[in-house]
Amino acid sequence: MDNKIKKIGILTGGGDCPGLNAVIRAVTRCSILQYGYEVIGYRFGYRGLYNNEFMPLTLDAVSGIQHKGGTIL
Repeated sequence: MDNKIKKIGILTGGGDCPGLNAVIRAVTRCSILQYGYEVIGYRFGYRGLYNNEFMPLTLDAVSGIQHKGGTIL
């Protein structure tokens, strides 16, 4: 029986950068589709980690975000 925790948290810090949404999407899709992990994204950088402000990153949540400016987190 596999009792390992299978969750990944994504935290961004230091401001926006080109391609950040594409990276969030790629990590989320790979984590879910290839490894079966649950993925969450911490909002507002380190403040979100400290205050436990996160959003679930599902396949629907990251669909089409690579063309948006800024970051969804």
